[in-house]
Amino acid sequence: MTTSLSDLDTGRISVEAIREAANVLYGVVTRTPLLENIDVNARLGGRLLIKAEHAQRTGAFKIRGAYNRLRFMTLEERRRGTITYSSGNHAQGLALAAQLLKTSALIVMPADVPPAKMESTKALGARVITFNRDDSDSNEVVSRLKEETGRIIVPPSGDVRILAGAGTAALELFQQSQDVDATLDAVLVPCGGGGLTAATAFLMHELSPGTRVFAVEPERFDDTRRSLEAGERVSNPKGQKTICDSIMTPTPNEHTFEINRRLLAGGLTASDDDVRIAMRFAYERFKIVVEPGAAVGIAAILNGQIDITGKTIGLFTTGGNVDPHRYCQLLMSSDELS
Repeated sequence: MTTSLSDLDTGRISVEAIREAANVLYGVVTRTPLLENIDVNARLGGRLLIKAEHAQRTGAFKIRGAYNRLRFMTLEERRRGTITYSSGNHAQGLALAAQLLKTSALIVMPADVPPAKMESTKALGARVITFNRDDSDSNEVVSRLKEETGRIIVPPSGDVRILAGAGTAALELFQQSQDVDATLDAVLVPCGGGGLTAATAFLMHELSPGTRVFAVEPERFDDTRRSLEAGERVSNPKGQKTICDSIMTPTPNEHTFEINRRLLAGGLTASDDDVRIAMRFAYERFKIVVEPGAAVGIAAILNGQIDITGKTIGLFTTGGNVDPHRYCQLLMSSDELS
């Protein structure tokens, strides 16, 4: 019998665990800025607050959860090393955390991930093994390699210690919004496995219950949105593609979906064309570089999936790991869409 990534010790997330993780991560991760543009607000008719996790170490929020999970490893576990599945951002976060905590990382990656993400992961000292995401199941590949190597599985989201680490980004968003006298009506979270989404939904439920939290996904990878509507986890059809490679997950994680099912206000979507426009908008209006999967929250506002008029909406730009050539192509292709 194989062990899936969601069959780990998940426990229960708590505000105390998130605050403890924030203390541990102080000096390890960057307290990323909260961005606001007065002219953008005037154009949109509401306040848009961007939590800039694309400026985090390794270019994504994932280092938060990875480091917080690894700090609980025993010396014997650190000797054995870690293993995970990732399309790039969790891979780099885990690779850096492993480096900092003197252990090793074996990363199972889809063969079609952007080459820059794979090379950056290797440069951080991780070993990479690829698989075809249309023909193989990532959980099965990871489980087989775990049995062969004895490594410790560190999933992208399905572990309470990873959720607590990811939740530190939501805690910062909440604190920083208070610093600028903003009451968040809603928070939009790019959603793949649903870890940051679940951590944010939980934290806002506890500290700001009037704030609605939405998962945002690519149109053809909206498994969380459809699962919320169905009341149970459903999968995306195989063989589909999107430019949002960082959130191309096949099915919501079992543990995070239980939190999201109870606490999310709903799911929003963005087409690839919407994302191209949002990336251009982020570059021109905020002078920031975000990868496609990280731009879906901006896209959901620009495409009218959620109304910002008279409201204050916060969102995460979760990563900035995009190859310069591809980034320029995506921005140039948005010309005819604007």
